[in-house]
Amino acid sequence: MNKTKFLTEFRTTIQEVIREEIRNSKTTQPTWLRSSQVKDLLNISDSTLQTFRINGTIPGYKLDTMWMYKYDEIIAVLEANRTKKEGVSHD
Repeated sequence: MNKTKFLTEFRTTIQEVIREEIRNSKTTQPTWLRSSQVKDLLNISDSTLQTFRINGTIPGYKLDTMWMYKYDEIIAVLEANRTKKEGVSHD
């Protein structure tokens, strides 16, 4: 193998390793969130979170004395209640 071919293959391998590391290093949301995390995520108060949980807007799961929430369910609620820009009346 000549030097040029070796360097080309080496460069390609390094680029693939870097791309894979970047893909693997992307931060992901945790599956389960505590109340404080949900309040921070939605910028809401304790009482608002409690109201959302009681009226079923956001499903909550109680583990002993701690309430837990599924990240995907919170996002689904936000998506389901999204208003479309066209035709929305703010009267």
